[in-house]
Amino acid sequence: MIKIEHLRKSFGDLTVLKDINAKVQKGEIITIIGPSGTGKSTLLRCLNLLEEPSGGSIYINNVDLLAKNTDVPKIRQKMGMVFQSFNLYSHLSVLENLTIGPVKLLGKSKAEAGSKALGLLKLVGLAEKVNNFPDELSGGQKQRVAIARCLAMEPEVILFDEPTSALDPTTVSEVLAVIRRLAKDGMTMLVVTHEMEFARNVSTRVFYMDEGIIYEDGPPEQIFEKPQKEKTRAFINRVRSYQYHIDSRDFDLYAMNAEIETFCNKHFLPRRIFDNVLLLVEEVLLLQKDFSDITLSLAYSEKTGQVELLFVVAGAALNPLEPGVGEDDIGLKLIQSRSVGSHYKYENGKNILSLMVKGTSH
Repeated sequence: MIKIEHLRKSFGDLTVLKDINAKVQKGEIITIIGPSGTGKSTLLRCLNLLEEPSGGSIYINNVDLLAKNTDVPKIRQKMGMVFQSFNLYSHLSVLENLTIGPVKLLGKSKAEAGSKALGLLKLVGLAEKVNNFPDELSGGQKQRVAIARCLAMEPEVILFDEPTSALDPTTVSEVLAVIRRLAKDGMTMLVVTHEMEFARNVSTRVFYMDEGIIYEDGPPEQIFEKPQKEKTRAFINRVRSYQYHIDSRDFDLYAMNAEIETFCNKHFLPRRIFDNVLLLVEEVLLLQKDFSDITLSLAYSEKTGQVELLFVVAGAALNPLEPGVGEDDIGLKLIQSRSVGSHYKYENGKNILSLMVKGTSH
């Protein structure tokens, strides 16, 4: 139904979409997730030409949307959009908000448009508000009216641009329930959202956007349970990280320890975790032979509560956890006592050691 090839969008010197490639089949529910500023909303706005793409191609039912002879208004009518800010006409009643488009753009009679509007208001649970004005509605009710208004134009695809971000938490669920209903009815939808549970439970596919591209694309089970790429994993698990680079045996140990303590305090990690991290860092570094290129990373997952220590050490292969690497095995026993899991590999001339810090969830 939708094919996107090498789509780009720049605003002056700022490139928001670098190289978007995707296909959307009829009946799919695509949720688009990712950090703020990665072009999620811009992608939707390019699909219905609210923003003019800087390059690439968009095909809707095999029609080139960007071709000069394309009837863009006709295609737009088949691609509805629901905004985070509702965009209802405040001077019109709920019923009039739903009928103005079908009458003026689809050529329907007021009676036909009104009958359709009443059915759609029942669908979204707002039939009793037919004669109310937008100012008399809650945020959740306004958004449900906006969805009904979109449906009144009989779209084949609906684009939702963060439809719950402007809502009070208590009204989010009523809007998501309506979108779930549309999903059951087979409506093709692309939804930019920060509601991770909704994305997990309703999507047929999830686009994780980062760096101006669709960084990872897959079914919800993959994206949320077994993401293939590091940035996806960090976003899903809300991983906070700290990194320190060592290039000499005479590095500033006290400065590094102070930064680790600041990181732990910032994320309210218990003192025992900080103590375990410091001991693990000290013992692993004591086992190193080459200090010319060592990167130490500390990662904390808000979702799982796990704290992971990662050491990337350039040089000859050396697993510091191998018995006999140090002068005695006391350091090894200390490392084992303060960690609940370890993994070592040698890759591209670097020793990579991962330790899961004891005292965190696992």
